[in-house]
Amino acid sequence: MAAVIGIDYGDSRIGIAVSDSMRIVATPRCVIDGKKSLAETVAAIGSVYEAEKCDTVVVGYPINMDGSFGNRIHRTEKFIEKFSERYPEAQIVRQDERLTTRSADRAMITMGVSQRRKGISDMIAAQIILQSYLDANGRSGQ
Repeated sequence: MAAVIGIDYGDSRIGIAVSDSMRIVATPRCVIDGKKSLAETVAAIGSVYEAEKCDTVVVGYPINMDGSFGNRIHRTEKFIEKFSERYPEAQIVRQDERLTTRSADRAMITMGVSQRRKGISDMIAAQIILQSYLDANGRSGQ
C-alpha cells in the first residue's frame, strides 16, 4: 500500500505530513515556503510526494466556519489543478480543515513548544488533517 501525503496549504507556509505505508499514522514531515511561485510550490511538494512513494494527496480545504467558501478556496483550487496536471495519477482528496490550526496550537502548548515557531504549527496542522482522513478511511484508503 502506498503512503499518503497531507497538506496544510497556507498563504505563508505549507505544512506537510506523510503517513506510513499501512496508512495508520500521520507524521509531520516539513514546511514549504508558501510565498514561492505556484510552479515552485508544486515542485517542492511533488518531491516529497515522489520520495515517499505516495499515491494520494489530502489537501486541507479551507471552508469557513459557517460552511461557506472564502478567498483561500480559489488559491487552494489553483494548487490542486497544477498538482493534478503534473501528477495526473495522484488521487486528490479535499479534507475539511476547520479548527486544525487551533488544534495544532493547543497541541504545541501541551508539548511545551513556543507558539512563535509557526512552521511547527503548520506541520502539526497537516498531521491533523491527514490523521483525520486516515481515521475516517482506514487502511483501505477510501
